Amino acid sequence: MAYAPGAVLIAALVVGCSSGTGTGGAAADSKPGTLATSAAPPGKYRTLPEACRSIAPATLKDLLPGASELPEAQQEKVFDGSPTVTYDTDRRVGCRWKSEAPDGAHSLFVDFERVVSYDPSVSDDDRAREVYAKKEAAADLPSASALPDATENGAPGSPSGTASAKPGEDADKSTDAAGKTGGDAGSAGSTTDGSTAENLQPRVLDTLGDSAFLDDRLTRAGSTAQHRTVSVVFRTSNVIVTVQYTAQPALSTEVPDSKELQEKAQALGRKLVDSFSE
Repeated sequence: MAYAPGAVLIAALVVGCSSGTGTGGAAADSKPGTLATSAAPPGKYRTLPEACRSIAPATLKDLLPGASELPEAQQEKVFDGSPTVTYDTDRRVGCRWKSEAPDGAHSLFVDFERVVSYDPSVSDDDRAREVYAKKEAAADLPSASALPDATENGAPGSPSGTASAKPGEDADKSTDAAGKTGGDAGSAGSTTDGSTAENLQPRVLDTLGDSAFLDDRLTRAGSTAQHRTVSVVFRTSNVIVTVQYTAQPALSTEVPDSKELQEKAQALGRKLVDSFSE
């Protein structure tokens, strides 16, 4: 009986240790040292797709005209794409494709970013909303009240085919391929018969993922080259996807068709959204 208290103590310690070794603890992405019961819920997506395999070959052929006319070995190189440099493929992956044809060049870039919150009181989805909001703010989209009802240029089918600048911007101001600085963008316009064309201004998209926006920039490098980049950025749960589709005609007098590029970039965005739900 003199040893009973010690035996009870040892038994209590054994029970305590075994009860804390379960495998149903915090997720792998949660902040070390936090309790699973007090942490905000993790994001829906725990992995990212392989970026250079995220787009079907048939879609790539449509987005990269001229590539299918190349010799087979060159076709494979174009359609395989080039993965972007990343130091954590669990959090970010990307891929680039480019094709050249006699009438011009096209390039495509996709980027997948999986957002993880290390604050136990903030969910991955909420953190992703913050990251997406910063991207949308940086795009400097015109407000709905600033969108014109019609302009003389920029509409599909208009004689000039040129695009007007964002409200308040210099039409000759250049922009980089990523569209991060001011420049020309597609706009609503009047067609040759006087009817009003659909709005092609940079804008928020209501039917793509949880949140989305489109940007459209026309870059002019002197009088010898100009290219248009349409960017579609959307969020689905805790993943943010960026699509950038660029066209550069061979002739400096030609302007890439804003409507066509926007339609193709949005169609690709919808396919990528659908791939996440599969």
